[in-house]
This record gives sequence, C-alpha cells and structure tokens, in this order.
Amino acid sequence: ALAVAESEPELASKLIARAINTVPLAMHEFGPDGAYPEGVSYWGYGTTFNVILISALQSTLGTDFDLSRQPGFLATANYMLHMFGPTGLPFNYSDAGSRESGLHPAMFWLAAASHDRAVLWTEYSKLEKLQLAGDRADPFLPIWMETGLTRPAAPPPLHWSAGGLTPVAVHRTGWDANAVFVAIKGGSPATNHAHMDIGSFVVDADGVRWADDLGMQDYNSLESKGVDLWSRGQDAARWNVFRLSAAAHSVLTVNGERQRFDSKASIVKSTATETTVDLSETYQGQLSGAKRTVQLGQDRTVTICDEFTSSNPNSVRWAMLTRAEVKIGKNGRATLTRDGRELELRVLAPANAVLKIYPTDPPPNPTDAPNPGTRLIGFEIKTEAGARQQIRVQLVPASARK
Repeated sequence: ALAVAESEPELASKLIARAINTVPLAMHEFGPDGAYPEGVSYWGYGTTFNVILISALQSTLGTDFDLSRQPGFLATANYMLHMFGPTGLPFNYSDAGSRESGLHPAMFWLAAASHDRAVLWTEYSKLEKLQLAGDRADPFLPIWMETGLTRPAAPPPLHWSAGGLTPVAVHRTGWDANAVFVAIKGGSPATNHAHMDIGSFVVDADGVRWADDLGMQDYNSLESKGVDLWSRGQDAARWNVFRLSAAAHSVLTVNGERQRFDSKASIVKSTATETTVDLSETYQGQLSGAKRTVQLGQDRTVTICDEFTSSNPNSVRWAMLTRAEVKIGKNGRATLTRDGRELELRVLAPANAVLKIYPTDPPPNPTDAPNPGTRLIGFEIKTEAGARQQIRVQLVPASARK
C-alpha cells in the first residue's frame, strides 16, 4: 500500500489506516515487559514483520503513529538478549528450535530505536560467526545495521524477568562463554504454540548446556500423518505428541498426568539471585500450593526447589532433561559429563531419593520423532493427601568445586 500510495491514494490510505488501527491487537502480546509469549523462534517471525511495518511507515510518512510506543515493544529487545545463554543456545520453550538461532536484523532496528547498543551483545556473537538465519529477513540487515562492526560492551544486568502471557526470568553470573545461566518460565499450555512445560528450566555452565529442552517437532511430520496438532483443550491430540507433553520436559509430573491446560503460572518473586513461579493452577486437583524456585548461588551452583502439598495420595516425578552422559552414584548424587566437562547433580531433599534415568524414546507411536542423545534424570516420591513436601536439587558445575 505504501509503495503504490502515489498512484492509488484512496485505496492505499484505507489499507494503511486499517493496519495502523488493528496491528496493536497483536502488539499487546509484548506487554508489559517485552516477553514474547510464543518463544524465540516466533519472536523472529512476528516481531520482524512488525518492525518492517513501523520502519516503512517512518521512512515514507515520517511517523509510525506511535506504534513503537505500544507497551513492551521496544523492551522486547531485552527479551531476546536475555533468552540466549552463554553457550549461544536459546531458552527454547514452546515451539522453538532446540539449537542455535540465526541473526535477527530486527534487533538492530530495536537497538537504534531504544538507544541501547547493549542489546546487540548476542547478535554480534552471531555476526562474528556470519551466522545468518537464511530467511526472508536477512536482506534487512544492511538497512538496519549500524555502520561499523564494533561489538557493544557487555550488558550490565545479570538478572532479568518479565510478566505477560508467558512470564520468564533469567539469572547469570556473567556474559562470558563459561558463565552459569539459569532460565525458568511460567505461563499456560493454552498459549499459542505452547507445550506442557510450565515450570521448566534450562541451565548453562562452563560452556555446556546441562538442563535442556527437546524443542518442537516439525509440523509437517505430524500433520502429514493426520495429527490434529492445533486442537485445544485438556484432552487435545496435541498433548499426545511426546515432545509437547509434560513427560518430555524438566517439570514435575503427578501420577503421569498432564498439566492443566486452562491454568496460568505467574512469577511471584524475582530477585537478583532467585525466582519463584506459582504452579498451583498448573497442578490443580493434583497438588496445591505448588511453587518452584530457582536459585543461582555466588558459588556458581544452581538450586531448584519445589514446595507443594498433595491433594491426594500421589506419585510425583522430578525430572531434568539433558544431553549429557549420566552416571548415577550414591546418596542421591549423579555425575553428568559432556564435551569433556563435568557437573554434579545432588538431591538435597528428600534424603531418601533414588535417582534413575528415564528414556526419552517416545511411546510406540509412528508420529513421534526420535530423540537420540537425550535422557531424563530424576526420581519419584510417594506423598499422602495433605502432606507438605519439599524437593531440592542442586547442580554443581566443576568450576564451582575449585
């Protein structure tokens, strides 16, 4: 419409006005703090087109009609900055890819609009590797990228959290490649592209991702086999896909049941060293008063603490997905090894926990993709109705033991 406005002014003005009036309906998703509900992969898709629209309005009409002032929109650059760990891997919750994400040209526009070059820290890491996304957005890089290739100084904040449909929080010891990084999410399985991964977390330390996520399964591999991937509700066919189920994530599962589809988990506390997510609705009818806290210690250890009361006699499984090799030891301890590095997993509570490895081979189902090189480490506890329970697991990277 902008391109043909001179020759078709009446039609163009109608289309442009409609865009300006309706795109805020989608931009409300960025509020209040910039977190993108559908995860980093769909951030690249949706936010890039949003930036293209605003940039085109500014360059042709001299105004964006305050679209860039929508709550959380400019702040969303901080979301993308913080969602990447020191390994270069994203916190790939929901339908996000499991490996490294390419360069995002929209980040350069957002950095200029917010006058904050620090948000480009991760993007420059990709630029130095010429790690382009290889998609339709790459041609915008020379338009929006600043002149020169000077890497920005490391961003000052080591902790970041945001509310919204999918609340997230991040803690890290620094911005170097060997820093310790932990990220956790709340939210709801009812959000677009969501998994039953409420309360899940990822952990990087010493250049290795230790707590991981399988990520999405290719849509065509499911839809071509007749899977109703976009069905909704507690009993939707979507939750039969292993990678999307609670069983495949680093979350609590109760009696092997699903998390509540219509629930919402909020961040109720987030400080420089710890974040707490209220999971009470997530496990409604299974657990009550359920909360999960992640803590990053000054000694570079990460502690995951779950506190809950059982609604009924339950079998509760704690599990963490990893691509590391696992050797189970005694007294609730295990050694994880990957890429020549080590991390020790210690069950601090309950004292009688017996660690085991759960396979990530999906159930006998021709629609599920294999998950080679991955496994879940965890344990199960039996609880009585009304009994209060605390689970505390500590992850100790080798650098924390020196």
